[in-house]
Amino acid sequence: MNAFRNIHFVAETGLDRLPTRSELLAYRSFLRAHARVTRCLEGDLIAEQRLTLAAYDVLEALSEAPERRLRMTELADVVLLSRSGVTRLVDRLERLGLVKRVRVDSDGRGVQAVITERGEARLRMASPTHRNGIARYFLSATAGELETLVRTCERLADGGVPSPPGQRAQA
Repeated sequence: MNAFRNIHFVAETGLDRLPTRSELLAYRSFLRAHARVTRCLEGDLIAEQRLTLAAYDVLEALSEAPERRLRMTELADVVLLSRSGVTRLVDRLERLGLVKRVRVDSDGRGVQAVITERGEARLRMASPTHRNGIARYFLSATAGELETLVRTCERLADGGVPSPPGQRAQA
């Protein structure tokens, strides 16, 4: 890395060094664990419920939201999808009668996704599969390990680290 890139790195991250080998190992382990758990959860939901993990996440987010509705941009942030990705997913869920779109009264251009009764029923049916998967694939860690993981992930997710240029920290 040349001197200019080092200066750029320090300015963006506030760190005066690159990650060590063990820090890279921790990062890669985190990515592998996330990929494995989500792949297993998705596999169970598809096999047992014919529902993707992303669709489950949308139904769950809407079910837990005030008045069972969220603006599309809020929904995208909650389920960690792009705005276009959540739009396509809501399109599919709307065709299945699980979600509907409604205009926001106070904003003529705003649209909210709302979970339907059928969507609530579908979520209730799929929840045992999802929760069993969480128990099977995620809860093998000890209570102390999980507490440490929660603290670390919350710090990372809540902006304990700088956001990439052009992105805001997600709260």
